[in-house]
Amino acid sequence: QLPESPVRSGGIRNEGVVDRKPAANRGAGLFLLRRNTGLAEGVTHRRILAIALPIVISNATVPILGAVDVAVVGQLGEAAPIGAVGIGAIILSTVYWIFGFLRMGTSGLTSQARGQSDSSEVAALLTRVLIFGLAAGALLMLLSGPMFRLAFALSPASGEVEGLASTYGTIRIYSAPAAIAVYGITGWLVALERTGSVLAIQLVMNCLNIALDLAFVLLLDYGVAGVAWATMISEWSGLALGLYLCRDGFKDGHWRDWTRVFNTARLKRMASVNVDIMIRSVLLLVAFASFLFLSARFGDVTLAANQILLQFLYVTAYALDGFAFAAEALVGFSIGSLNRFALRRSVVLTSCWGLTVVVGLSIVFALGGTSIIDLMSTSGDVRAEAREYFVWVVALPLIGAPSWMLDGIFIGATRAREMRKAMLESCAVYGIAVAVLVPPFANHGLWLSMLIMLVARAVTLAARYLSLERSAEK
Repeated sequence: QLPESPVRSGGIRNEGVVDRKPAANRGAGLFLLRRNTGLAEGVTHRRILAIALPIVISNATVPILGAVDVAVVGQLGEAAPIGAVGIGAIILSTVYWIFGFLRMGTSGLTSQARGQSDSSEVAALLTRVLIFGLAAGALLMLLSGPMFRLAFALSPASGEVEGLASTYGTIRIYSAPAAIAVYGITGWLVALERTGSVLAIQLVMNCLNIALDLAFVLLLDYGVAGVAWATMISEWSGLALGLYLCRDGFKDGHWRDWTRVFNTARLKRMASVNVDIMIRSVLLLVAFASFLFLSARFGDVTLAANQILLQFLYVTAYALDGFAFAAEALVGFSIGSLNRFALRRSVVLTSCWGLTVVVGLSIVFALGGTSIIDLMSTSGDVRAEAREYFVWVVALPLIGAPSWMLDGIFIGATRAREMRKAMLESCAVYGIAVAVLVPPFANHGLWLSMLIMLVARAVTLAARYLSLERSAEK
């Protein structure tokens, strides 16, 4: 007699084998199959859109804040403050971006705990990520001096710009604990499919930041320091709001069950997942940074054109984020509940929405992209150069979409080791493509190499997908 499908932590496993059990057991098996299928049918288009749309709207507000920061200091009538805010923001944003693994790892682990109906672990995860975020931010505060000196050594600027950028960074670094902790809160809320709360945090932070920008810089004449104070206050305010929105996690004593919170096995798993995601993220950052460094070899005009064209790539990534986040939450829940039906349906439906978005973006880019280029630069040479390579931008959404969606799927499944290996393989393919294609084809070869890397990311992850799906049966 074949073993019965086990029920583990609220999740049902269907073995997918021929039933040779007595009639009574066959009835029980049919009940479990129907229950499994019912759980899968809970993955609907409405549910996906409810998760994705707030993230898309939230992402749309991000560039607005950067534009306001620049516009406000631009009213001072000098070039140095604009450059200082730009450099200071880039340094801190790059460092914070590396800590983005906390959001991704938290999303996958929490959604799986939720799928297992393990409410105590869901609460304990919130405490863990808050402790880690606050501790990591405090460490950055201690290392801020050497960090900024290293950044200025790698990318030197005028003495005035470096001085103002140091002022900006010295103030804003005091919100590093809040900024990193918000990553963890965001991942926790995404796993609970509460992306409306994520949108609320982003809107409050950005609106407060803009209001304080105007008050500190234009009314109180604090200059660059005013921009930094505005951001610092808004980031701590975002953390306070995030804690309030996560108050359900603090209703019982699980969040302060220190034996569970500091459980060695759970801490090791969290560390393993986050370290692998961090390595993957750093490799991705290096790949995109190398693209710009290589662009500089072709001259200032080509570098400027590539920088403009990369903005289309960022728009695509922001638009797909919502559906990748939906994949994280739904795939993680399906893995946690050991429901292969729901897992496959989550993958198919979120990917269909992602495909719909990128087709739409490719059409928009093809029809209106050159007009957007004209808005982003007044230089005739830069405009002409960007148009020459614009065909790659039209192809980017369609070619890059599978890799972005698979990222969300693997994050939800916490298959971080596979993500790290796939990224290493993709970077190796990218390096070979650059070496082979750039010498004969120059900037066209560089863009082709970038697209080849995106394809490699999709292929290397897709090759590991069946193993991921089988994990929903174990």
